[in-house]
Amino acid sequence: MTEAKKPRLPNKFEACIPIIVLLGLMMCNYLLDWGQDPHIPVLLAACTACFVGKFCGQKFKNMLAAGIDSISQSMEALLILIFVGCLVGSFEWCGTIPALVFYGLKMFTPVIFLPAVCILCAIVGLSLGSAYTVSATLGIAFMTIGETMGISPALIAGAVLSGACTGDKFSPLSDSTNLAAASAQTGLFDHVRAMTMTTFPAFILALLGFTAVAIFGEVGEYDPTMVNQLSDAIEGNFKVMNPVLLLPILVIIVVAVMKLPALPGVLLVSGIGCVFAVVFQGASFSDCITMVHYGYSAETGNELADTLLNRGGMDSMLWTINVALIAIGFGGIYSQIGAVESLLGKFIKRVHTPFQMVLTTILTAMFCIATMCDQYLGLIVPATMYKEKYDDLGLGRNLLSRSMEDGGTLWSPMIPWSSCGAYHSRMLGVDTLSYIPFCFTNILNPIISILTAWWGGNILYADGTYTNFFGKLKKGSPAAAPEEAHETAMENLAERRKNGTYKSLE
Repeated sequence: MTEAKKPRLPNKFEACIPIIVLLGLMMCNYLLDWGQDPHIPVLLAACTACFVGKFCGQKFKNMLAAGIDSISQSMEALLILIFVGCLVGSFEWCGTIPALVFYGLKMFTPVIFLPAVCILCAIVGLSLGSAYTVSATLGIAFMTIGETMGISPALIAGAVLSGACTGDKFSPLSDSTNLAAASAQTGLFDHVRAMTMTTFPAFILALLGFTAVAIFGEVGEYDPTMVNQLSDAIEGNFKVMNPVLLLPILVIIVVAVMKLPALPGVLLVSGIGCVFAVVFQGASFSDCITMVHYGYSAETGNELADTLLNRGGMDSMLWTINVALIAIGFGGIYSQIGAVESLLGKFIKRVHTPFQMVLTTILTAMFCIATMCDQYLGLIVPATMYKEKYDDLGLGRNLLSRSMEDGGTLWSPMIPWSSCGAYHSRMLGVDTLSYIPFCFTNILNPIISILTAWWGGNILYADGTYTNFFGKLKKGSPAAAPEEAHETAMENLAERRKNGTYKSLE
C-alpha cells in the first residue's frame, strides 16, 4: 500500500504560478482590449492554485474546504451587497436618488463640486460604515450631476471613493474596520484613533487636491441646457418630486447612529424606500417586489436620465457577488497551499525596526489583495503572520491594525480584478484603471504611513507612548491587546529602551 504524500510548502516559483496566471490574463485583457470580466481569469487562477497544491501534496478536499471557509467568513458582507441592491432599487423607484440629483443640480457649481462630493461622501460613509452603500447611492447621483457639468467621470469617481473610503475607515460600524481591529486583537476605538494619524492627513491633502483641480484645472464647460433637460426628464418621470423624498437618506444616518446591525439596517431602509414609493409615487405591493428584485426601469427619452434611473435590485448585484465568491474562494485556496508563507515567511525574519515592520505589513496587505482578490483576506493574513512580531518589537497592536488598513482596505478599490474594485467600477460606471490616478486619499494614505515611519513618526508603542507626525515621543494610553501578548510586548519595549534602540520620554 503506497504511503500518502506528505504536504509541503510550495517553493517560491510554484507559489508565484497562480499569480502569474492571474496577472498575465488580466494584463492581456487590458492591453489587448479583450473586454472580458475578471470572473474567469480569477477562476483559472484558483484552478492553477489547486494544481500547485496537489503537486505539493495537498488534498483537494482540504483546498476546497479552505475556499469554502473563506467564503463563509465573508458571507455577511456578501449578503449586505445583495440587500444594498434592494435598497438602491427602492430608492430609485421612490425618487430619493433622482431627487438628490434634481436638487443637487440646482445647488452645485463646477468649482465647488469635486471637494463637496469628497466631503459629503466622507460624512455619509462615516455614518453608514460602508463605502459600498455610498457608491451605490450618492456615488450614482454625483456621477450624473458631474457629467452635466462636463467633469471627467474618472475625477468624480476618484472624489467619491476618496471620501467614501475615508468615512468607511473611521466608522465604528464598518465591517472592515471591525475586522481589522479583531484580527489584530486590539480595541476598536484604539484602532480608529490610530488611523487619524495617517488617513486624516491623506484626506486633507486629497481635499486640497480636488479643490486645486476644480479651481485651476479644466473641468469642462457647464452646460445649462443639458442640466435643464435632465431636470425636466427626472421631474416628468415621477408623480411627486419634493424635498421630502430626501428623508430616506436621513433615515440611513439615524439607523447608523442607533448602531443597528448592517443587515437589518439595510433591509429596514429598503422597506422605508418601498413605503415612500407607495405613498408618493403610487406603487403597488407588486411593484415593491419588482423594485427590490429587479430595480427600477424607465424610458424618459433622455439618455442621461435613463442611465441614472435604470439601476438597483437584487439581480443587479449578482455580477459582483459572482466575482466576490470566486475571488474569496481563490484567496482561501491560495493561503491553504502555503503560498503566502512560502513567499513572505523568511522575509519577516529580517525585520528589526518599526519602519521595516510598517512597510512589510502594508506591502503584505497590498500583495494579498492583488493576489487573493479580497480586502478581508488583505486584513486577516497580515494579522495572522505578524502579530507576534509586533510584540517582539514592543509595538502596539493598533499599529498593526492601522498598517493593515493603510495598505489593505484603501488599496482594494484600485485592484480591477478584486471584488471591491469590480464593485465600485460597476456602480460608478468608470473603469478601475481610469479612476485610480484620482483616488487621492487611497494613494496618499500608505505613502504617508510609510514615509512618516521612515523618519520615526506615527509609531505606536505597547505602553501607549507614540511618536507624532514629526517623530517626537508623546504620552498616551496603551491599546487593548491579549494579556500575555501585552506583557511580552512591554518586556521587549523596556529592553529596547534600556539598550537605546528606542527613545524614552525625558
